[in-house]
Amino acid sequence: MPTATWNGAVIAEARDDEVEIVENNVYFLMSAVRPEYLLLSETQSFCGWKGTANYFSLSVDGALNRDAVWTYRNPMAAASQIAGRVAFWKSVKVER
Repeated sequence: MPTATWNGAVIAEARDDEVEIVENNVYFLMSAVRPEYLLLSETQSFCGWKGTANYFSLSVDGALNRDAVWTYRNPMAAASQIAGRVAFWKSVKVER
């Protein structure tokens, strides 16, 4: 069962058939993420084949991990399978 953890908390958890793997990143459905840990960020980046990424920071037990979560709200057609999904980095441990 894929999980994402940070600072001792399970941030996301899903069944194997509920995730997408793109460029070795595990994309979880937004519904698999515990929303109480997410803080919307104003950060954006751009990928030539996926489109514009928007970010969230994580807040767990008073600790903040800025821009550790990203999503493509309206991905380009080539990346349509990750619409409505999030992925993690910046010390977030993702296990498959």
